[in-house]
Amino acid sequence: MEERMSNERLRAAIAAGDRSVAAVADEVGVDRKTIERWISNGRVPHRSHRLRIAQLLGQDEVFLWPETASDVRTQSASEAEFVTLYPNRGAIALDTWGSLLTSATESIDLLAFAASFMHDAIPDFGAQLVDRARSGVRVRLLFGDPESPAILLRGEEEGIGDLLSARCRLTWNYFKPVLDTPGVEARMHGLALYNSIFRFDNVLLANTHTYGAPASHSPVLHLHRIPGGRLFDHYMGGFERSWDQSQAVDPRP
Repeated sequence: MEERMSNERLRAAIAAGDRSVAAVADEVGVDRKTIERWISNGRVPHRSHRLRIAQLLGQDEVFLWPETASDVRTQSASEAEFVTLYPNRGAIALDTWGSLLTSATESIDLLAFAASFMHDAIPDFGAQLVDRARSGVRVRLLFGDPESPAILLRGEEEGIGDLLSARCRLTWNYFKPVLDTPGVEARMHGLALYNSIFRFDNVLLANTHTYGAPASHSPVLHLHRIPGGRLFDHYMGGFERSWDQSQAVDPRP
């Protein structure tokens, strides 16, 4: 009989989520011993249970159970999540950004170095974020720390020197009137981003980054979350890890 290895990723994800095995079992609808077998014996749960646990722990199903990557249903759902590919960020119509912003009812998550184009292109962008937050939408803003080495390096790589740092300062200056709004959370990062993420409820725009080129010149994937798909959750996993490693911004002047 083939010996299975323990699932240390699942064990770690439960611990990191500050949950007990018993609590996870209750939320998934199985007994505690079943969860323990999934961990200790490396058994792979039924798909419905996998999806529930992945959602509960904020992890990618394939990260927790790599052997499911070739699952036909997972592949099919992931393909269905892909809506379109924009050759560059400028190819996204301004109406699309406006519609995504105003239609969000649960979550708006923005991750970039500066994304100053949103203030330049979307009328009353800050005021619209405030309106969404006051309507009960959780708004998370995650932009670059102008003083971080990663931001300075990125500016050098793009051939614009300290202009990227200046754009980050401008972005945070734009956001000053927004930061003390209940429902708005903000953090500064000093990360070497591989993509910018713009999430509006179940829609996610992932703007890829290319060495030596500004993000605006790179392609954007348009995704729509579908249960069982992994693309949306894969990118949001990156957002969450970036969020956890970043510094909260004091909303006070």
